Order: sequence, then structure tokens, then C-alpha cells
Amino acid sequence: MNSLEVRAASSLSLVFALRMLGLFMLLPVLAVYADELRGATPALIGLAIGAYGISQSLLQIPAGLLSDRIGRKPVIIGGLLIFVAGSLLAGSSDTITNIIAGRFLQGAGAIAAAVTALLADLTREENRTRAMAMVGISIGLSFCVAMVLGPLLVQQWGLAGLFNISAVMAVGAIALVAWAIPTPVRQKANRETVATLSQLREILGHRQLLRLNAGVFTLHFVLMLLFMQLPLALQNLAGLPREEHWWVYLVTMVISFFAMVPFIVIGEKKRMIRPIMIGVVTLLFIAQGMIWANQSNLAWLVGSVLLFFMAFNYLEATMPSVVSRIAPAGSRGTAMGAFATCQFLGAGLGGIIAGLAYQLWGGTGIFVVGAIATAIWWLLSVTMNNPPYVSSIVLDLYPVVPSEANRMSDRLAAVAGVKDVTLIVEEQTAYLKIDKQQLDEQHLRQYGDW
Repeated sequence: MNSLEVRAASSLSLVFALRMLGLFMLLPVLAVYADELRGATPALIGLAIGAYGISQSLLQIPAGLLSDRIGRKPVIIGGLLIFVAGSLLAGSSDTITNIIAGRFLQGAGAIAAAVTALLADLTREENRTRAMAMVGISIGLSFCVAMVLGPLLVQQWGLAGLFNISAVMAVGAIALVAWAIPTPVRQKANRETVATLSQLREILGHRQLLRLNAGVFTLHFVLMLLFMQLPLALQNLAGLPREEHWWVYLVTMVISFFAMVPFIVIGEKKRMIRPIMIGVVTLLFIAQGMIWANQSNLAWLVGSVLLFFMAFNYLEATMPSVVSRIAPAGSRGTAMGAFATCQFLGAGLGGIIAGLAYQLWGGTGIFVVGAIATAIWWLLSVTMNNPPYVSSIVLDLYPVVPSEANRMSDRLAAVAGVKDVTLIVEEQTAYLKIDKQQLDEQHLRQYGDW
């Protein structure tokens, strides 16, 4: 990566991290601090936990498409300003309804697709995977840090302080976008990073992608169930004051982060992603049962939470890669847009259902709902095909006239190691799925470059 690409990738990773940190910090504390707000009920607290996911899921793809029309930076800065407004609204409120409204506004600042597209505009194809990995790592680290910082900071400044800190971090992200991140000379049409409406029907009808979309929906659905149940169980049943919850998240996050790495390595090297995923979904189911059964035993409860986050972190890290591999050539942007929409929808509905279940049936109700959802996911996962071990590249073609498009597509498909081809003659671009171990790179470069 050259200096421009490093600057773009590191700056956009920090933008993502600052924004997601502001969202994530609230998850481990809302359930035990929001009951001090006027009008609070378990159902409304659950809605506050999941509200951002609803607006994110509705606006994720539209915001990405808007960035194609008016530019990446205006959409990103506009989304961050909406996030700031939501944070300030919630931070100035002492009622649960205004907190819910603030959380909806926070989620309405949906910038993920625009950030990804801007990163694609600023990086070359051969370095894009590395740049995207930097963004993914920043999100994962922000989640882990937020789980510890949230309980610590809320002791000093309360819920209002957390929301105001989120607003300050978002302002910092705006400054980064405006002055630290380069403005691309031209905005690239890249179907591997940006959703396309014409492809949406195909992606939504793809059986293997549907299983993964259902999976990420369930994963974030049960995560919101956990954050409704766990803080209350730690405080009310295990006897751990809410001021000390931070160390539970610190221990479980650090250990689970390192514990998942060997499984990722084995899955990749031994090409065993499918069986490991099935095993990890099974672990997710078992961990939820253990959390429910050990709510009054602190040591066992912490151990159960550790198992949950081992499963969660592995799936969160692995599933986007599997989506990228399964998506047809030239459809990765649309597939990832649908995947992200399902992720946020799961978080939104998870918070709402968690609050209702806890209000009606307590912790047992939350466990039953989570167990049913995870069992359905397990049934879907055992019928999933093993993902192909391929990579995506975008080939900038040497000039091709429309009458030669079909013949060129056939020639590309005949190159050793090329597994799938989508040629867009209007863009003078070919989107390819390749097996790096088999690719005849010299032959492929006769038709274009990447």
C-alpha cells in the first residue's frame, strides 16, 4: 500500500471506530441504568437498546446509493451530523421516549456503505482486501473496547455523559473526513463495494446467501437479548454491583478474542469453514442455556458469557468473508448491503423482542426466544454448502466494443483459475472470482489489469 492508501484506510478505520464505539458503549449499561428514566419499562428499555438497528437497516442501502449520486463525503458527513443530533437529543433527556428517539436518530446516520465505497475509490484493487480488513479490525476492536469503557464511563458521567461523549467522538470523525481523508479524483463504479438495485432480487433469492443473512440476523438478535438479560442478571441475581460489570466484559472479551483465532486459521488452512461454523452455532446455543441456568452463580455466569463471546466473535469475523466468497462475481457490494441490512434488523428486533419478553416472562422468556432463534439457525447452517475458496478481483479491461462482450466473457472464463465472470461493457470492467492457487496471471493480463 502506498502512503495515500495507508492514510485513507487508517483514517476511515478510525471514522468507523469512533462512530461504532459511541453506539457499542451503551449496550452493556442501558438495561441497568435506563430504569432511572421517567416512563421506563422493560419493553421500552428493550426498544431503546435496539432502536438504532431499525433505522440502520432501513437506510443502509439507500445511503450507499445516495453516495453514488452526490458523492461519498457529503453522505458520510451528513450521516455523522445526524448521529451527533441523535446523541445530543438522548444526552439532554431524562425520559425513555426521548432516549428511544435519540437512538433512532443515531442509527439513521447510516454511513457504512458510503465509507466502504470511499475506501474503494481511494485504493487499488490489489490492496483493497487489506484496506477492508483494517476497517473490519477497527470495528471488532471498538466493540471490545466499548464493552469495558461503557460500564466505566457511565459511573462518572451517567447515561447522558455517554451520549455526549458519543457526540464528541462523531465530531472528531467529521473532522477526519473533512480534512484528513483524501477526496478521490473520480468516483469509481464498483459493484464489489456498492449495492446495485438491479442485483437485489438475485441476491435475495440466492439460497446460500439467504442462510447467511438469516444467520447474521440471528447472531445480532441474540446479542441484544443478551444485553437485556446479562446486566440485570449480574446485578440482581449474581450480586455484582453495576459499577463492577466492566471487569466481566474485559475478561470475556480479551480471552474470547484470542480463543477464536485458532479456529479461524484452521478453517482457512484446512478448508473447514462449514463444519467449524456449525460447531460454533451449536456453542452459541449451549452458551445461552448456560447463561440462563447460571444467572445466580457469578463464576459460572462469567464462564458462560465467555463461551457466548467466543462463538459471537468467531461468527462476526468469519461470516462477511463467506458472503464475499459465495456472492456471484460483480455482486459482492449488493450481497454485503443485504447482509448488513439483516445484521442491523436483527439488532433492532432483538432489542424490541428482548424488552417484551423480559417484561412478560423475565429471564426465562429471553432464553426461550433466543434458543428458538438459534435452533432455527442451526438447522439452516447444517444445510449450507461449503463456501468456495475463491477471491474477487476487478479487471480494468483493455477497450472492448459491445459486440465483442460475449466473446470476451468466454475468453476470461477459459483462463485457468477463473471461476466466475461478470463483464459490464459500459464500465469496461470484468468482475471475476478466482482461485489464486490455480490462476494463470500472465494469461489474464492479456485482457486487462487490476
